[in-house]
Amino acid sequence: MLVRTTAAHPATSLSDFGVTSSTDQAINLNEFTYKKGAEIFGEREPAKYIYQVKCGAVRTHKLLSDGRRQIGAFHLIGDIFGLENAALHRFTAEAVVETTVRLILRTTLENLAESDPGVARSLRTMTTSNLQQVENHLLLLGRKTAMERVAAFLRDMNARSTAAGVMSLPMSRRDIADYLGLTIETVSRAMSQLHEDGVIGFLSNTQREIVVLDHDRLTAFDTPNYLPPNRP
Repeated sequence: MLVRTTAAHPATSLSDFGVTSSTDQAINLNEFTYKKGAEIFGEREPAKYIYQVKCGAVRTHKLLSDGRRQIGAFHLIGDIFGLENAALHRFTAEAVVETTVRLILRTTLENLAESDPGVARSLRTMTTSNLQQVENHLLLLGRKTAMERVAAFLRDMNARSTAAGVMSLPMSRRDIADYLGLTIETVSRAMSQLHEDGVIGFLSNTQREIVVLDHDRLTAFDTPNYLPPNRP
């Protein structure tokens, strides 16, 4: 259910939504703020809108038949989510922290794409990017060790960080574990090993503010043939 907590912005350009347009015409773009843990949309609900994270973070997930949760993606500031090739959402989307999202009617973008080549290209690019993320996630889950998964996750979060030199992880260790297909304990051990080896540093007691101290070694951890340094 959508609950508006911020005002609508009826005269907003497509570029504000990350969409390239030949005319960059004004569109009706609304903003909604969700509290931590609030559902933005549910699995199998009509996919009427396309969303962009303005501030905060969003996770998309499925609940498996045995009650476990599989997180499919984390969406950070500027990311577009909710793109579907069918009429219904395949995942549930929730706010990781208090999060503000912009949204536009899916039919609005589809209609614009029919007459505006720039919009059509943007939609294709967004769709292709989402597919690449899914493929990378499948590879991560199916072919990588626990350490390789955690290292790959940290590299991805570091590349997507908006703060120079520091990644601020809005998600919990449980979220990370459910994304990587690991237990919380395994994620914590991998993080501790990376810290002990001088690859990453923690800037707060919560260990959510992280700085990469050795990019080359973090990359090396994300390779099948890496051997950790000998310990006394």
